Amino acid sequence: MSATEPSKPTPPIPAPPRLPAPPRVPAPTAPVAPAIAGAADWGRVTEDGSVEVREGETWRVVGQYPDGTPDEALAYFVRKYEDIAFKVHTLEQRHQAGGAAASDLSKQAGHLIAEATDAAAVGDLAGLRERLDALTASLSEATAQEAQEAKEVLDKAVAERTALVERAEAIAARDLSKVQWKQVTAELGELFDAWQAQQQNGPRLSKNVSQQLWKRFRDARAVVDKQRRAFYSELDDTHKVARDAKTRLIERAEALAPRGIDGIPAYRTLLDEWKASGRAGRKADDALWARFKAAGDALYAARAEQSAAEEAESAPKIEARQALLEEAKAVADESNIKRARALLTRIQRQWDEIGRIFPRDKERALDDKLRVIEQALKAREEVDWKKNNPETKARANDMSSQLLEAIEKLESELAAAEKTGDKKAIKEASDALEARRTWLTALGG
Repeated sequence: MSATEPSKPTPPIPAPPRLPAPPRVPAPTAPVAPAIAGAADWGRVTEDGSVEVREGETWRVVGQYPDGTPDEALAYFVRKYEDIAFKVHTLEQRHQAGGAAASDLSKQAGHLIAEATDAAAVGDLAGLRERLDALTASLSEATAQEAQEAKEVLDKAVAERTALVERAEAIAARDLSKVQWKQVTAELGELFDAWQAQQQNGPRLSKNVSQQLWKRFRDARAVVDKQRRAFYSELDDTHKVARDAKTRLIERAEALAPRGIDGIPAYRTLLDEWKASGRAGRKADDALWARFKAAGDALYAARAEQSAAEEAESAPKIEARQALLEEAKAVADESNIKRARALLTRIQRQWDEIGRIFPRDKERALDDKLRVIEQALKAREEVDWKKNNPETKARANDMSSQLLEAIEKLESELAAAEKTGDKKAIKEASDALEARRTWLTALGG
């Protein structure tokens, strides 16, 4: 069984003034299908087998079904209507559920409106178009809102991309001769990673805006990269100069090896030159320093051997001086200064005859102990000299005579004051007399 849909609609048959029920041909073996039962309100089959649909007050031919019964003809075109109605219902549900782009749904609604207009189908086509018109109006509002949201998202993406460009330009505007290149390289790398992430995951910018921003970002990177290459090129030259200088210092240091301990002063001079020669790069510096230090270690090892030998040779000398120190303790116990000086002089002579002691710090420690004894005796000698000096004694005797005369005079004054009972004179004479007697006692009078 077949059905044909005309490429051009057949001329409509004028509808009767009142809508008569379409002719029905009862099926002899099966009841009328539910879709066919409702189709009578919207469709009919003419005597020549043409199927018509009612739209408002007008009947329109939608096709023919010549090889079937009227119910079968109506059922075929009802199914065509139900297909369109299902699409409209699905589109309404998708809009209500959200998630789909309103602009896409609006395009589908336009296709359905075209499909429902003059459709070869039987059913409430006008109702479908009304539903589609309402859906289109709602989708139009949603599309406008989506466009606004998309614009806001795009504006935000442009602002974020612009911020990355401005940060890159700020880096390029620095005084790049004074920056830490490791830090600057890391900062610019982070900006580039952020740029790529926005480009891959963010909204697509217009070609004009995207190219302008990228050109600014690329130019800023180019400025930084140019300065960085120049810096490292100059640094390489500086490192090469330092490597060459340090290599020559190593050769001079290694040439000192035959001189042994006598080469240490020259090595120290080379060490000062090494510190002033600059950096040669971490790896090169480490390797060069290892060689330079090895040359110095050989010299200091020779000195260490010599010091060990000298220290072994000095052991009996240390014991001898320690014995002299024990003997020198008797200097402080000797009351006679002349005998104490004679004892110390003998000890000092023997001390010098022992000779130098190594290491030097032990020699200094022993010398310091003997110096304490020497200074103590010297202090005693100074006191004795002051006490027995003839000039000092003469001055003391002259002072004693003056004090005795003053005491004698004050005693007379005190006696006179006591006779008169002058308390003030008595006190003044007594105080003065006591002071003079004290001075006389101090002088040994």
